[in-house]
Amino acid sequence: IKREHYSLVFFLDLGSGSLRKIDEYLKEKEVFILDHHSIESYTTERIHLLNPLLYGIDGNSHISGAGVCYLFAKALNPRNMDLAHIALLGAIGDMQESNGFSSSLNSFILDDAVSSGKIEVKIGLRMFGMQTRPLDKMLEYTADPYIPGVSGSGEGARAFIEELGIDARLDGKYKKLVQLKEEDMKRLITGIILRRLGSEERPDDVLGKIYLLNEESDESPMRDAKEFSTLLNACGRLHKPAVGIGSCLRDPLLQKEAIHLLTHYKREIIQGLNWFYAHKDKVLTGDGYAIINAGSSVRDTMIGTLASILSKNNMYREGTVIISFAYTLDGYIKISARSVYNKELDLREMMSSIVEKVGGICGGHSSAAGALIRQDKEEEFIKTAVDTLNKLSPLQNRKV
Repeated sequence: IKREHYSLVFFLDLGSGSLRKIDEYLKEKEVFILDHHSIESYTTERIHLLNPLLYGIDGNSHISGAGVCYLFAKALNPRNMDLAHIALLGAIGDMQESNGFSSSLNSFILDDAVSSGKIEVKIGLRMFGMQTRPLDKMLEYTADPYIPGVSGSGEGARAFIEELGIDARLDGKYKKLVQLKEEDMKRLITGIILRRLGSEERPDDVLGKIYLLNEESDESPMRDAKEFSTLLNACGRLHKPAVGIGSCLRDPLLQKEAIHLLTHYKREIIQGLNWFYAHKDKVLTGDGYAIINAGSSVRDTMIGTLASILSKNNMYREGTVIISFAYTLDGYIKISARSVYNKELDLREMMSSIVEKVGGICGGHSSAAGALIRQDKEEEFIKTAVDTLNKLSPLQNRKV
């Protein structure tokens, strides 16, 4: 960036933890940082930093990087309110939505999106592909919620449909979820809850608020905001960010390419989950933690997604810390940490204390943190992590 001819540089959704380096290398440029991550303890008046943490607002759950960028754009010109729906895609991608937005900032952005006519909020089954995929394929490819014996198995999905007695065919082909009759929809929801481990205790894992983009047509993959957010995540994870931008701009060719990327991305998730369930007996577990060593079996860009899904599917008790990691192609280990409904533990602080002892870099939020270490530090990392987690013992004083 220092060698580029641009005089103005924006860091979006990153940069707050690298103030010293940015100040050192980019002295000749005017720098704006629009971010919501932890801020490095470094004082500089030259960098323009916009971060909710400066105002006592939790950047982990109250607003995403996309939300910060939206508020900045709206401050420049109120007409930019028509971009609010894109900021919501970022909040959803950052897992800040849980059957609604609890924070006033994200709720404020949602109000803007609704007021501008871009978003409509409804209640329904929270499952990817309800607008676009045949029912059997939707169930086969679903990863969140993960359905044992169904996700990742076409035969299992079809058997599940037959077991429920759903009128699932139209002209010899499987219907889409949006085409099901009300009675069949009720049977499907009940069947999913009963098949998942303990899901009957958390019905909002299956049912909840759905955010529909009004400019998109029915059965479009861009119609549901959560599907759209996943599509954008797929573009990033598979190193095609321009395709994601084009999809936000409603370019039909790039939207088509994004749908292809999304299919590949979901298959990667299912493969990762199937690997986990086939090897869960080898997971290193203790009092309140699970350490998942995927090695080369799961793509390093997918290991955080795997950890996030496992933290929500009731496989582990409330309060459990999940640390998963996978090898990169260049000799490093990508690590992701999540917790099962444990808001009291700062995962970034915990991971920083571990990485500080073994060497590497760490980042993220209190509820979702990550790190990168050398592969020759694997055993040392595991030992240090176990020692740290044993001292935490998050389940010892927690009623479950």
